[in-house]
Amino acid sequence: MAATAAFHFHYTPTNLTTLTAKWPQTKPQFLNFTNAKMSTLFLTHCSTKPNTNNQEATDENHTISDSNPNSTIQSKAAPVSSPQLSSSSSFSRGLIFDLGARNSWDNLEIGSPVVRRFLGDEEERWYMWYHGRCSENPDFDSVGLAASSNGIHWERGAGGVRSNADVGIVMSSSKDWWAFDTHGIRPCEVVIMSSNKVRASSAVYWLYYTGSSSEKVELLDDSVGFSIKNPERVQFGGANAAENGVDGRVFKSLPGLAMSQDGRHWARIEGEHHSGALLDVGANGEWDSSFIASPQVVFHGTGDLRMYYHSFDVENGRFAVGIARSRDGMRWVKLGKILGAGSNGAFDELGMVNPRVLRNRKDGKYVMVYEGVGENGRRSIGMAVSSDGLKQWRRVDEGPVFEQSEEGGWDSEGVGSPCLVEMDGDTEEWRLYYRGIGRGGRTGIGLAVSQGSEINNFQRWTGFVL
Repeated sequence: MAATAAFHFHYTPTNLTTLTAKWPQTKPQFLNFTNAKMSTLFLTHCSTKPNTNNQEATDENHTISDSNPNSTIQSKAAPVSSPQLSSSSSFSRGLIFDLGARNSWDNLEIGSPVVRRFLGDEEERWYMWYHGRCSENPDFDSVGLAASSNGIHWERGAGGVRSNADVGIVMSSSKDWWAFDTHGIRPCEVVIMSSNKVRASSAVYWLYYTGSSSEKVELLDDSVGFSIKNPERVQFGGANAAENGVDGRVFKSLPGLAMSQDGRHWARIEGEHHSGALLDVGANGEWDSSFIASPQVVFHGTGDLRMYYHSFDVENGRFAVGIARSRDGMRWVKLGKILGAGSNGAFDELGMVNPRVLRNRKDGKYVMVYEGVGENGRRSIGMAVSSDGLKQWRRVDEGPVFEQSEEGGWDSEGVGSPCLVEMDGDTEEWRLYYRGIGRGGRTGIGLAVSQGSEINNFQRWTGFVL
């Protein structure tokens, strides 16, 4: 994002108070955002309309800025459709979004899908925010945006966005030495506020993300049985393994917040921590004293937002999920750990990471999908439910609800970073977007679908049923 002397952020929907912010002079990459209160917050509404048109929302008066300060790859090429993948073959079943082209910003690794659906009067649009890395700049993550008319076939960009109808890089690591997110950023949740209908031209987007710096964290992880990494970067092999961030390094990460009026041009919101983060790690001896990652926020009611996140509990050598609570989405109070590792031999015996929580519209219960860490670091997806979203979480099953494919498949080495979307219509349907890892550490984003109210029978997507 290009530095600027002042930035005015105004939005006045019917059910929200005015939000106003300016760039502070001493820290030009952040907004000094104070005294903002929310009265009502509306989230996206999902339905099954897979074949509507592909029209993009536009705003000719939107200011164009550089959203990619760190990447060495720039492109002014028009958005391109993601290659058509034959999901009927055993190798690519479920794969809907592959690595970018050779010279694109996301040609080395992709993951952390955050999928949202926007419904208008005459169209529907799907947005997917995700993180990516390129081979020319492998030590830094960026956040990109892809667009779709059905949540299956996606348009992507090779470089930074240039308008509010563009796709590509929308946010990169901070260049301010004091910031918490100088090393990498990964999207975790996009909460959308709107007056009535959620539309790209009238919404305010709140992006909660994980930011990491170059500050290393020392963990005594010999007893865990695998190399812990934060941020998690998969093995690509070869002589460049250490350079690509796969040598077991653990960097400090903290949760951050950015806001946008179009989902593409983001302004960081400075949190209470001196680095700009929303929360700090716990004190020595507390379960989250090493790092905080994957902040995912759920709106429970007026003045009640919950943040779910994971950390590594050094004392017992396991990953766990904790919760924090807020009245305004910016100032948070930790409530402690709510869900830990499974039993010995379980798919999540070493803990859980990347939790994603939503509220079931049918029964009001909270559903959590998470990435379970098993023996030797093996990853699969589990599920837990709670009546109030705060405590008494229980696993839906002793085993995973979704796991890696058979040997030779594109996601045969592990699945994780789940994003659950509840569809509506005559038949109950749930979509599970996820990051898959295949041979050699190659990553992609996949889709599985579960029919019925039990939400535990996910099958990899193979095509529309006519």
